[in-house]
Amino acid sequence: MEINFKEIDSSNYGECVELNVKEEQQNFISPNYLSLLQVHYEDVEAYPMAIYQGENMVGFIKYVFYPADEDYSLDSWWIERFMIDKAYQNKGYGKESLKMFLDFFRKKYGNIEIRIGTAPENSAAIYLYEKIGFEKTGEIAVGEVVLCQKL
Repeated sequence: MEINFKEIDSSNYGECVELNVKEEQQNFISPNYLSLLQVHYEDVEAYPMAIYQGENMVGFIKYVFYPADEDYSLDSWWIERFMIDKAYQNKGYGKESLKMFLDFFRKKYGNIEIRIGTAPENSAAIYLYEKIGFEKTGEIAVGEVVLCQKL
């Protein structure tokens, strides 16, 4: 499975905005257009990327650095958004994309921690994250279960 990441720019943002999760997953993740707006209008260090399998955009990931604040007391890197389009789910793209992203992140930033959060009732996401090495921290941040992986 050939997974690669591309920057979101004027050539592909429209396609990214059209990606959707299954109806029963929509309460777990914000739409991609909102994530892209946040990158440009919120004062945060954020990096959005399209996930491709060959020439097909199959998903979206945004990683962010947050300095410590009242919501979370540690300076920390987060995978803030991660989604695979409903047409590509249950085919291994999620697992492979996250594994490749973690390799990319490790090469870029070294062996540091990265976090991801999800709704406590999103058992499929928690299962996936734990399967690739994330561990629950026991924390809840902004209503989400926090999982962490030391790279």
